[in-house]
Amino acid sequence: MENQNADIVSLAANREKVIVKTSIIGIVTNLFLVGFKAFVGLVSNSIAVILDAVNNLSDALSSVVTIIGAKLGARQPDKKHPLGYGRIEYLSSMIVAALVLYAGITSLVESIKKIVSPEEADYSSVSIIIISVAIVVKLILGMYVKRRGKAVNSGALIASGSDALFDAILSASVLASAVIYLIFKVSLEAYVGVLIALFIIKAGIEMMIETLNDIIGKREDPETIKELKQIICAEEHVRGAYDVTIFNYGPNKNYGSVHVELPDTLTVDDVDRITRRIQIDVFQKTGIILTGIGVYSYNTSDDEAARMRNELQKTVLSHDWALQMHGFYADTEKKTARFDVVVSFDVDRKEALETLYGEACALYPDYEIAIVPDADVAD
Repeated sequence: MENQNADIVSLAANREKVIVKTSIIGIVTNLFLVGFKAFVGLVSNSIAVILDAVNNLSDALSSVVTIIGAKLGARQPDKKHPLGYGRIEYLSSMIVAALVLYAGITSLVESIKKIVSPEEADYSSVSIIIISVAIVVKLILGMYVKRRGKAVNSGALIASGSDALFDAILSASVLASAVIYLIFKVSLEAYVGVLIALFIIKAGIEMMIETLNDIIGKREDPETIKELKQIICAEEHVRGAYDVTIFNYGPNKNYGSVHVELPDTLTVDDVDRITRRIQIDVFQKTGIILTGIGVYSYNTSDDEAARMRNELQKTVLSHDWALQMHGFYADTEKKTARFDVVVSFDVDRKEALETLYGEACALYPDYEIAIVPDADVAD
């Protein structure tokens, strides 16, 4: 476990360095673009270019917030926060989203004002060149930041990279409106400003929704669950892995729990060794720390129990809302049976349990049957 903790600390430190370095590059680049675009916008009296500069300024502020979030989120666990401060990064992502949304709303208001009271723009060849260079710079910056964000699983960096790519598209629309004005003397300035504002608002809302989903808790990626189950089921004696739940405490900080199905012939010592091997294997291959492994026992030498399991499973899965049955065990001498059923969110859990219990008792009236309804938390 000491090696595991050392690996986690090392990964966290490296991740923080990548986020800070990438964010600093974003700040410097965006401030550079702010200066040039603001100059062009003021000289040419272009509301679209000025709003583009404001958008770059919000990007720079977003990068500052991302650095602060990464620094605070990388703090080591303490007595008050034993699982660390990783979730602070979600708060920083929320602040970034709020800044983007504010910039979009402000830009929309200013653009509408220009539609109501239009002012003629005056572009020069230098302005066109500067806007073109800005587009190329934003494309390169966006691809770089997004790639680095995916490499270290930083939602804030990925969002910043996506936003930069959007900015390149929006700057291209500014360039197009300038060219149209120079050729046809038709001013689309304010309308392009509205388009830019709407794109910024849309990006801000999407970023906010995504971050809220992370804070509230969302369904885990099916591929991650599948990989986790494959690793666990590769262990000797494990017949199945169920009830996988992953708890997220910040990017790359995942804790989990699972139930494994083992034969009823194993000793407690056997189970202890198996579960410890599973914990180590899962962490080394996925980085997920399994804090709890529950055990289901299955019958290995009772033909009547096997027949009961098959009949009850057929009855249970005849309902569309019963997604899975597992953890079945029957004691044919004491006349008891127990199993879990994964119930869909499309049905009332209480009514579903009453239905299943009634059907099971009708099949085996002389048995004491216990049914646990599980939530459909993972694919």
